[in-house]
Amino acid sequence: MVKVKICGITSRDDALIACDAGADALGFNFVAEARKRNRYITPDDAETIIRQLPPFVTSVAVVANETPERLQEYLEFVDCLQLHGDEPPEIYASFSHRVIKAVRITEDFQPETLQRHPASAYLVDSYVPHALGGSGVSCDWQKAREIASMYRYVILAGGLTPENVQQAIHIVQPYGVDTASGVESAPGKKDPEKMRRFIRAAKA
Repeated sequence: MVKVKICGITSRDDALIACDAGADALGFNFVAEARKRNRYITPDDAETIIRQLPPFVTSVAVVANETPERLQEYLEFVDCLQLHGDEPPEIYASFSHRVIKAVRITEDFQPETLQRHPASAYLVDSYVPHALGGSGVSCDWQKAREIASMYRYVILAGGLTPENVQQAIHIVQPYGVDTASGVESAPGKKDPEKMRRFIRAAKA
């Protein structure tokens, strides 16, 4: 069954509703860019929410170009790191089993390049200039399918909604799917019914 991550969690209520709806993982965005979409949360606030999550729900810190020391600090209270920057592999090689490497797909992207990045999984997102993620734009599903055929744990992101997630899964055959804007009622505020519909559709 496809795993589902709800990203851009900013409140305890949204987190617990997502868990009750069947989310497998929750994403907490520590990247300053996320402030533009009201999805930023401080690490301290995220830690407070994470301590109230039920068992078996994976907590993920979304980060970009942090120092190795800061990454280790985050790993004290989150399960995984989702890296969206230009982090050199050597700074996270020692804890790569707790890393999800995000990649933005361009027309000339070569899936083989992922072999240079040690990670437990790869998150495939759309390429939008001047944005590291969370744009709500769908990526090239055929290219994502090629990546998913080469690597076991691929998470599809980018413009996924309750209406298109089943089609995306059918085409790409990913390990998991990730959504933020696709289940919001307003930037940074999750819609309970959209989350339930998205998770039902993804796991159907």
